[in-house]
Amino acid sequence: MRKERYLSEEDRYKLDVDLNPKMRIAYIAPYQGPTLMERRPILRNLALAGNVKIELIAALLRRHQHDVEVLSQGAVVERGPKYYPAFSEPTPLDSRIPVHYASALPVPYVSGLWSSQATLALFRERHRASPFELVIIYNLARPQLECARFASDHLGLPVVVEYEDDAFVELSGRNKQGLRVRWQFRGAKRILDSVAGCVAVSPFLLSRFPTSIPRLLLRGVVSEEILSFRKQAAHEKRNWVAFSGTLFRSKGLEPLIRAWTALDLPGWELHITGHGELAEKLRKMASNDSSIVFHGLLDRTEYTRFLSKARIGINPHDLSETPGNVFAFKIVEYLAAGAHVITTPMGTVEPELERGITYMTDNMAETIAATLQRVIVERLFERTAAEAAEDAYGPVAVANSLNKLVSDAVLRNRGRSVPRTGSAKTYASPDERP
Repeated sequence: MRKERYLSEEDRYKLDVDLNPKMRIAYIAPYQGPTLMERRPILRNLALAGNVKIELIAALLRRHQHDVEVLSQGAVVERGPKYYPAFSEPTPLDSRIPVHYASALPVPYVSGLWSSQATLALFRERHRASPFELVIIYNLARPQLECARFASDHLGLPVVVEYEDDAFVELSGRNKQGLRVRWQFRGAKRILDSVAGCVAVSPFLLSRFPTSIPRLLLRGVVSEEILSFRKQAAHEKRNWVAFSGTLFRSKGLEPLIRAWTALDLPGWELHITGHGELAEKLRKMASNDSSIVFHGLLDRTEYTRFLSKARIGINPHDLSETPGNVFAFKIVEYLAAGAHVITTPMGTVEPELERGITYMTDNMAETIAATLQRVIVERLFERTAAEAAEDAYGPVAVANSLNKLVSDAVLRNRGRSVPRTGSAKTYASPDERP
């Protein structure tokens, strides 16, 4: 034990790999790979940060020799009587991490039930082909809940929830209402109370789970590419304010464009990358301002190069009535890339990260403009927290944390017996009860 205190972080990572056996993991997540984008109408619903985080988490689990399969419902946005068959991604980001999509039938009043049952059928098919030992579900959509219930009740598998957005409130933070919502809450609450482990982006979301289970605060994951580009391009910073993500109404992009066009910041440019429902509207709003540059969708190499050049990363997200019900993945990426971050509050953040953050009280155009002016004129953008972001959410740290979490979840789940009927659960002792 005394020797271990003096091991380097990389040596401890290697030791962890040797001591922890690999597991076969089903990662049930709304992933949208390149071929899905070609075959199904999904772009308006494209969650860029979610896709990247799913890819990175799967890859970091692989670093500890776990076999990971991504199972996605492949949701279709456009409603209509067209059947989309199940298929496997022929060009996954990592050839060792297969991606499978469930079939879809986006007929009104049918699509939700179809998606749930098709995703469950896909999970059961893949489990029969080669049994899983642990299940990770991304948020609490109906397909994820159905698979989690089956995995826990019928197969006796440990389930870990990756909680990115609170299922109990709207994006604005207001409580959801209605009989249907309350019925769905009961199913979601049952899963939250019985899982073997949880990962969440904020302390508030972690508080939704029992304190007795293994828990991991994971605001984001910093890729190896971001760290590499930051170190290579430290001298290549440009006077760029960068926004990355889905071009969606809650992201504060319209007031950002209005704020920028009202400012006079010679030598500075606003750079926007991503795609979403507001893409054309934003381009029209910025059509007379040559200092606003749209990059569209970028691949990972282009994206990391883009981030490494920016001095400021901005996140003018709508304010929430429940701070911490969401957290912008891009904040961690901006910080790790060596940029100063301007953001609206999204719950409590670690003090070492806050060194690189300037907060706005709201995302009104006037507030955004005043904050940008102050950060640039007073050179607050020189205050960064790249090393703190790397230490907390870099690939080695996250790989080790994820490996410990899934190992602890499996240990916690031991002693459970699989019920014969699937209607009740038994445990080796009261201490094993979730």
